[in-house]
Amino acid sequence: MSETGMQTIADTSGKSRKPRIALMGEFSAGKSTLSNLLLGARPLPEKVTATRLSPVWIAHGTDPAYRETVDGELYEVSLSNIGQIPVEETRVIRLFLEADILEVCDLIDFPGISDPNMSADVWQRMLSEVDAVLWCTHATQAWRQSEAGVWETMPANVRARSALLITRWDKLLTDRDRNRVLGRVKRETEGMFEAIFPISLTQALAAGEDEAKWAASGANAFADHLIDLVMRLTEVVSRSMAPLYTAEPPESRLPPQQTRRIQPLKQSKPGALKAVREEDIVTPRRVRATGERTARPRRDAVDTAGALKIGAEAQPDPDRTTRPAAELSGLRSTFAETKPDDDAEAASRER
Repeated sequence: MSETGMQTIADTSGKSRKPRIALMGEFSAGKSTLSNLLLGARPLPEKVTATRLSPVWIAHGTDPAYRETVDGELYEVSLSNIGQIPVEETRVIRLFLEADILEVCDLIDFPGISDPNMSADVWQRMLSEVDAVLWCTHATQAWRQSEAGVWETMPANVRARSALLITRWDKLLTDRDRNRVLGRVKRETEGMFEAIFPISLTQALAAGEDEAKWAASGANAFADHLIDLVMRLTEVVSRSMAPLYTAEPPESRLPPQQTRRIQPLKQSKPGALKAVREEDIVTPRRVRATGERTARPRRDAVDTAGALKIGAEAQPDPDRTTRPAAELSGLRSTFAETKPDDDAEAASRER
């Protein structure tokens, strides 16, 4: 925020931005647990993770949280009262944390698409900010018709760079059930996602430094893919400020940059809200995420565990095509262990 209290949301020429990855799916599909895994902490107070919320855009920094109304006005918000924010009047809640993954991309946590008590406008009006999606679908009722209907409306630019996570994979108890569900989902989503990952997010959170449990949860393959995705998205968005949801096809001329002015911040001390920084990839710092967390020991190498890390040297795997260490240096983040909940409590809190 400048001293005049005005903020530019779309960006000035010559300044790059970070990729914006959305976390989407139906209610209780595991989006909150995925957010905890990526950030190494609960970004929101525990009591509000299951409440009806507008999309939450999480970026790197220490600025105070605020909300942007559908009319473009900005108001500082208290996380302790975030559940009281008027959903229908709020376009997005902006939250700032110092977590490693946020050094290289922003995360936008969307509400469940199938909530009968929430208008679809609440989440649809933020789709225009998205570059790629991590879509969560519950293994025991994977890829419902309502999910397919929403996904078919996504632009090809976004679908081509998005991944489908079949969450709560551990709830399928036999190989026959797992093969049946995975086969059906692959058939029904053919050509609609870049990759599909069966995964137990709660098992990944509980794995600690146990490499076998980490790999068994499905997090190993997913984390490796996410590293590559962020790398590729970073290259793509460096050529255009337009989010991929709104961008023209690569062969077409990119649209001119658009600048959107926001009303002065209300009910806030002058200068309390800084400009939202969209920096180039920087040399990451140690994780200092806010909120409840239990530190997960750093793994020795990204390729042995598949975890996103920052600050450790990558050890090449002779069975894979190696990448220069410098290419990965800004794209590793540490997954920190968040205390897993029992199934009933986790289900009630996941949005």
